[in-house]
Amino acid sequence: MIELVIAMAVLAILASVALPLSELTVQRTKELELRRSLRQIRTALDDYKNDYDNAVEQKKIAVVIGETGYPKELQDLLVGTDWEGLYPYPKKYLRRIPQDPFDQWDDGWGMRSYQDDNESSYWGGEDIYDVYSQSDEIALDGTTYRDW
Repeated sequence: MIELVIAMAVLAILASVALPLSELTVQRTKELELRRSLRQIRTALDDYKNDYDNAVEQKKIAVVIGETGYPKELQDLLVGTDWEGLYPYPKKYLRRIPQDPFDQWDDGWGMRSYQDDNESSYWGGEDIYDVYSQSDEIALDGTTYRDW
């Protein structure tokens, strides 16, 4: 009976040590997923802008005053465009919009337009220049996820 009690005590100690480590691993995995998702969307936004600039440079599309060349909404990255003949097919920039792993309330990504301030938490709605997580949680490095 004493051996059983000692074995249970040792197992309880090991479990109490393993639980915080597993929580840390889950948070680290979510952080990696957030970094990957932000990189995918931001790269797609930059590619969209580069194609817009190329289409203007090659005179495939006309320049509109006030037009920045960034997409009006994230769905534009999924639908794609041929840029009036720049590509023989509609070029899609993403297969799907990645999810924010820290989005608890299903708010989606925070967005900034080209005209917005870098620290703005309000989206002007003109275009999408940048995305960020809307989570106020603190990352393992001490920053908030919305600052990434």
